[in-house]
Amino acid sequence: MEVLGIITARGGSKSIPRKNIAMCAGNPLMYYIIQAAKNAKSITRLIISTDDEEMAEYARSLGVEVPFMRPKEFAKDDSPDIETFQHALRALKEKESYVPEFLVHLRPTAPLTRASDIDKGVDLLRAHAEVDSVRSVCESPLSPFKIYRLDSEGCLQPLLKQEFPEVYKQFPEPFNAERQLLPVTWRQSGTADVVRARVVSDGKMNGEKILPVFTDQSRDIDIDTFEDLAAAERIIERLWRDKKEVWE
Repeated sequence: MEVLGIITARGGSKSIPRKNIAMCAGNPLMYYIIQAAKNAKSITRLIISTDDEEMAEYARSLGVEVPFMRPKEFAKDDSPDIETFQHALRALKEKESYVPEFLVHLRPTAPLTRASDIDKGVDLLRAHAEVDSVRSVCESPLSPFKIYRLDSEGCLQPLLKQEFPEVYKQFPEPFNAERQLLPVTWRQSGTADVVRARVVSDGKMNGEKILPVFTDQSRDIDIDTFEDLAAAERIIERLWRDKKEVWE
């Protein structure tokens, strides 16, 4: 079975200039996802999709394939992931007649990803032929039952009141209830997203049937700001002091 790991790393970034190679604990940010991917037993081929020559060269120096450069039209601020993945599939099929079965989305902005996360995701999808994809999630620190929207009169209305009337029967004001009493909800963590290639070819990033890979909140860091980068750096440096490899 061909399992293609795709590191997505466009050159542009508004929050942190050239974020994917910004320094973090002594290494470019991309270093950590590359190490996790290289240590994952399930990935049979590892490539990078980037529009940036410097990022491509850095990835290449660590043994990552650069079979193509991503066209600028698929590397805009608002470019959806599906365009990047569909382009990768087309380019590899046209150039090499290469068609993988699974795709692993590898984000440099998730430097606390472990090889075991990736392998767990691939194994889970392989074991469930009826499932389209798996996504890594961790327990949401903020319950959506404590989130509001504004109605037409500018008043606060519970976001999920109409969608979950049974919760509001049990807790008339769930936004005032203890979080531990409310239904558990999950947020995506971006460390182990695996999808069947046929789903992407059909125009979807995840499909209809998605299974979870549960990860710990302590590793739920998605680098978007300098504060996120500093937080990741502190965690990585602590792990190294404890002689633990981030990407195992």
